[in-house]
Amino acid sequence: MALILDTGVVYAALDRGDRAHKRCRSLLERTTESLVLPSPILPEVDYWVSKHLGPGPMVALLRDIEESAYVVEDLSPEDYRRAAEVMDRYSDQDVGFVDSSILAVVERLREPKLATLDRRHFSVLRPRHVEALDLLP
Repeated sequence: MALILDTGVVYAALDRGDRAHKRCRSLLERTTESLVLPSPILPEVDYWVSKHLGPGPMVALLRDIEESAYVVEDLSPEDYRRAAEVMDRYSDQDVGFVDSSILAVVERLREPKLATLDRRHFSVLRPRHVEALDLLP
């Protein structure tokens, strides 16, 4: 099993000043599952880290990826098709590409949970493989 991570959890775990830092850091440190980063979150993480923290935390994250602390999950052609379906279906909810692609990865890996701080979108999205996702932390 794997713990799939959304942008907000990764950012909060890196930013000691973030109100969710302790919860997110604890979640990542105590899990025994593989930590999976859907590749579309990386530019978002980079944007927020660069804007608020400087390059150091992103460099550390990339080194952690290199050392296999995280698994980067690239999108498959089917994931792009599914992301487009999700974006179209939830267009009234302003669900964008990154969140849609995260859902596609969650479905492909058949994970029942997602580490995210984005309750607004992910509490509405209905995956194909479970009735609703268990949202952590």
